[in-house]
Amino acid sequence: MANAFIGLGGNVGDTRQILTDAVICLAQIPSIQINARSCFYISSPVDAPGGNYINNVLSISTTLEPKSLLHACQSVEKHFGRERPFEKAPRTLDIDVLIYEDIISNDPELIIPHPRMTERMFVLLPLLELAPEIELPMHGKLKNKIPNLSWQKIEKLPTQQCFISGDVNNTH
Repeated sequence: MANAFIGLGGNVGDTRQILTDAVICLAQIPSIQINARSCFYISSPVDAPGGNYINNVLSISTTLEPKSLLHACQSVEKHFGRERPFEKAPRTLDIDVLIYEDIISNDPELIIPHPRMTERMFVLLPLLELAPEIELPMHGKLKNKIPNLSWQKIEKLPTQQCFISGDVNNTH
């Protein structure tokens, strides 16, 4: 099984519940195992219109190849009403493959590692919860990127239990 990190986010509807339910849907895919999930974070959009986003990151193991994982994530997005009327439009659910093993891919359909993850606090903070010492080629330790992004407002949501492993149904 391959190890990967995927990011989830949204800013339309009951986002916290949608993200919780999306994790359950992902866990029901036989080729995906949820290893851990981060807390939820709320942040202002970065270079996008709409209201605040709620985001989190999952650590997964999967037998899917990267593009098949992307297609599975897109299927879950569609299930929750994801529409793409224009680039960076507000959304019910966005699921991104952030990292897949040590693979580096510049395929137009799926760039790995995610091309803007090092520029987004809403990706880095939840990812660093799960993998505090994670490094990326050409970027080094991701925790070293945080000081450069201090201008991005982000807050961990209260009452969310963190570091849930194996219990994807816990919604506290």
